[in-house]
Amino acid sequence: MKTLNISLPESMRDFISEQVAKGGYSTTSEYIRHLIRQELERVAKIQLETLLLEGLDSGESIEITDEWWEQKRTELVEKVRKQKT
Repeated sequence: MKTLNISLPESMRDFISEQVAKGGYSTTSEYIRHLIRQELERVAKIQLETLLLEGLDSGESIEITDEWWEQKRTELVEKVRKQKT
């Protein structure tokens, strides 16, 4: 793991120390990693929502049924088989 040094005002350092103590984190690094993981999840959700909206706006909608999924599954399996040969 690499080290990253950051400069923070004292008020932020105090806040982080309080959060570490209250949140049961063993170190400041653990708390900061937790915050970064939360942000990564938030960004991933936004990206997923954007892709879903693009999909909805991409053309005429179709009804998705069990038969449709089975057909797609069959097509994908066949495509993979062809790639292996």
